Amino acid sequence: MNRHPGGRQQTLHMLSRIQLPSGAVCLDLGAGDGETVHVLRELGYQALGIDQLPGGDPVVRQGDFLDLQMDSECVDLCISQCAFFVSGNPGKALQEAWRVLKQGGFLLLADLDPGDLEQLAVRAGYTVLERQDITKLWQQYYIESIWNDTLCCREYGSLIEKCRGKKLRYTVLILGKGENDGSI
Repeated sequence: MNRHPGGRQQTLHMLSRIQLPSGAVCLDLGAGDGETVHVLRELGYQALGIDQLPGGDPVVRQGDFLDLQMDSECVDLCISQCAFFVSGNPGKALQEAWRVLKQGGFLLLADLDPGDLEQLAVRAGYTVLERQDITKLWQQYYIESIWNDTLCCREYGSLIEKCRGKKLRYTVLILGKGENDGSI
């Protein structure tokens, strides 16, 4: 089973919304077993993943995307699927991704959204290039994960509980940093 809603197809869909230069440097934040890193590498990009509990693949290094041990403005693309919400601090995650992104870079974000994800992104300095609601895909993924006992994030239940009373959605944000060609 895929480790995030839509799996490979959703990753490719998000990537199709932007234009990256050949050989672009890409960073998967919350990379898990490295599935998305491998997709990026297959497409010819230089890609690395960061995860607190990497799945053992050498393309994913142990680290905390809330405090990346990397230079500022060193990557062309950050991508994160199903990770910022679980971190408990999506605002900090957005700021840290902003810090490591080059001017004109992109953040592709797909995550649970209690209603303020887009505002947090704008507050961090991003330009919202596109927003998609894929809640139905997340609901299907979540139910299948529970049914098959493959839910990768046991923390979801307690985090979702903290959002009681809010309409929790699953949102895709295509975000740009500063001046770019607007290609989406």
